[in-house]
Amino acid sequence: MALLKFSRRAIIAAGAAIAFATSAISVTAQTPDDVLVVGQIAEPKSMDPATVTAVNDFRILMNIYDGLVRYKDGTLEVEPSLATSWTISDDGTVYTFKLRSGVKFHDGSALNASAVKFNFDRMLDDGHPYHDTGPFPLSFFFSAITDVSVVDDMTVKFTLNAPYAPFLSNLAYPTGLIVSPEAVKKHGKDFGQNPSGTGAFKFADWRSNEAVVVEANSDHWEGAPKLNAVVFRPITDANTRTAEMLAGGIDLMVEVPPLALSQFQGDGYTVHEQAGPHVWFLILNAKEGPFADVRVRQAANYAINKEAIVNDVLEGTAAVAAGPTPPAFAWAYNESLEPYPYDPDKARELLAAAGAEGAELTFYVTEGGSGMLDPVAMGTAIQADLQAVGLKVKIETYEWNAFLGVVNPGLEGKADMAEMAWMTNDPDTLPFLALRTGAWPDKGGFNSGYYSNPKVDELLEAARASTDQNERARLYQEMQTIVQEDAPWVFVANWKQNAVTSDKVSSFSLQPSFFLLLDGVTKN
Repeated sequence: MALLKFSRRAIIAAGAAIAFATSAISVTAQTPDDVLVVGQIAEPKSMDPATVTAVNDFRILMNIYDGLVRYKDGTLEVEPSLATSWTISDDGTVYTFKLRSGVKFHDGSALNASAVKFNFDRMLDDGHPYHDTGPFPLSFFFSAITDVSVVDDMTVKFTLNAPYAPFLSNLAYPTGLIVSPEAVKKHGKDFGQNPSGTGAFKFADWRSNEAVVVEANSDHWEGAPKLNAVVFRPITDANTRTAEMLAGGIDLMVEVPPLALSQFQGDGYTVHEQAGPHVWFLILNAKEGPFADVRVRQAANYAINKEAIVNDVLEGTAAVAAGPTPPAFAWAYNESLEPYPYDPDKARELLAAAGAEGAELTFYVTEGGSGMLDPVAMGTAIQADLQAVGLKVKIETYEWNAFLGVVNPGLEGKADMAEMAWMTNDPDTLPFLALRTGAWPDKGGFNSGYYSNPKVDELLEAARASTDQNERARLYQEMQTIVQEDAPWVFVANWKQNAVTSDKVSSFSLQPSFFLLLDGVTKN
């Protein structure tokens, strides 16, 4: 079928019209042909891949940018992208990449080794002239890099301070996506609102709290995408997002509320599910307050009826989590761990031993966000379970980006606990960024509860340096045992992601990475 051609102005106008149609959309509404409208869970924070952390943002960015490597369709295995090949030195510390020739950024500038070097120097060198376009919260992914050098125009070399097993996987993650140096130089700190990559779609428009519009890149190195444009609409309220999908105002809806799944089982829709490396947990403030005592942290794990949350709130779309590592990482997962059982009597016993009966807790809950399942309903259920064992829990609710703004800098002096969810690319990622002592917020990490165990630090450092996957697995499994006992989090659920598409959408599939890859999607 021939593509219906839209001008850029028409695409933007269509996206804006769709965005303004909230709540008033009729049951007969139709989205434009060959323009895919995606119901997102929140407004993006930025479109600079080096500066964001949320899968909500990544779902857009993966369509605007390419990385040196990418995940093979349907897997977390790495394959070539902007790099056609690479070599690794015998000692595992030097990676040399050959770049794809003839690739241009959306602004017309050329991809070359100097452009790749610019990207990583900008993140890692605080003396770089464009380092102030950050901050770069996931630069941890590349902290092993000591030098990025241009071998020739189409060859770039990375030197690491030690063997680092997750390096290629991290390059495939959105933090490793390659941006246009010329666009960064032109826009400076405003680059995140004026993105330029090499991806299958080009940025067209961003209307705050209404829509982000991207249009087809006809010059993409793999060929033009099937769609003329994609409109990403932020619809934070899950019920509103569901209503829009049923009314025809969006073509693809991510993170379908469990209670709404049955509404899409008939003709006209396809429900998609995909297991992936996801953990939904509660960060506990291990530095101060009641949760500074490990017995109180363990009590919280016993007090919360996670089976009821999974079955009744999430309608069976998840499994109870046993620890910090998702079972999707089968090779590294510790199968000997059993989840904390629901045992309110044990919880009360531990609270009494710690002298914490009747303790008052402040609990941060988000209205919705990246991988957050049904956070308000889950938060309310958790509040009730904790109050049933004698704790006094006050909930404070925030919009997603505001929530990140209060949680990521750390809970010290603010709250006792907070909801959190991570989707990760490697068993190293989440514990290294959120459980190490060196990942406390004041050190640039996401250990917002200030958990610290030197043995865990030692195991994580050893695992990321090992080139033997069996040894890495042993180290990660030992780490999981210690962390489960220390209980810096309440380990709640591992989710199976979902989405729903209208019957006009074809060739769509969810990825275990939790990203949306839309270049092969069609709509008629």
